[in-house]
Amino acid sequence: MKHAELRIPDYIAHILEAIERIAEYTAGMDEDGFLRNKLVQDAAIRNIEIIGEAARNIERASPAFIADHHRIPWSTMIAMRNRVSHGYMTINLSLVWKTIRSDLPELEKPIRALRDGA
Repeated sequence: MKHAELRIPDYIAHILEAIERIAEYTAGMDEDGFLRNKLVQDAAIRNIEIIGEAARNIERASPAFIADHHRIPWSTMIAMRNRVSHGYMTINLSLVWKTIRSDLPELEKPIRALRDGA
C-alpha cells in the first residue's frame, strides 16, 4: 500500500468534518438568511473547497478506491470545488445553498459509512 493510500481515512474524515461544519454554520438558516450573511457564505464555501480537495486527493492516491466506491459522487465534489475556487466572484449562491440543503445531507450518509467501515 502506498503512503498516500494510508491517508485515505484522513481525507474521508476531512470530508465528514467539512459537511458537519457547514451544517453547524447554516443551522436554523433559510436561503434568504444565507444570501444575506457573507460570513456564513465564506465559511460554507471554504468547507466545500475542503470537501473537493479531499476527494481529489483520494482520487490521486487510489483510483481503485474511487472505482470501488463509484456510487459516491467524487467527480461532482471535485467539480464543485473547482467552481467555487476559480469562480470566486461569480459563485451562484443559490446553487451553493441547494448543495448545502440537498446534496450534502445525502453525501454525508455514504461518507459516514466509509469512515465507520460499513
